[in-house]
Amino acid sequence: QVQLVESGGGSVQAGGSLRLSCAASGLTFSSYAMGWFRQASGKEREFVAGINWSGGSASYADSMKGRFTISRDNAKNTVWLQMNSLKPEDTAEYYCVAYANTYVSGLAIAWGQGTQVTVSS
Repeated sequence: QVQLVESGGGSVQAGGSLRLSCAASGLTFSSYAMGWFRQASGKEREFVAGINWSGGSASYADSMKGRFTISRDNAKNTVWLQMNSLKPEDTAEYYCVAYANTYVSGLAIAWGQGTQVTVSS
């Protein structure tokens, strides 16, 4: 079955950086778009960033543009989320997602278990 395993979360001060990783198995990684979502305590899960199958096209939520960068390496079955200039409001559980298509769409085929990011002021 498809497995997505996130890592790289932790605690950081405002203005700092973290790099999240998501290792995928059980699927032909290069055939699927990938993405990141997050869910803060008491809030709904929200889209963070997505990347198409080749890595040639990426999209971001408005509040993350210019601060976060999504990338992937199909040879390593891994997608990353580089987060810079972190703010306390970025504190959340971050989830990796595999989409059902080669492009970022509304349908996911798998979710990771999440990794916690805590940003202190």
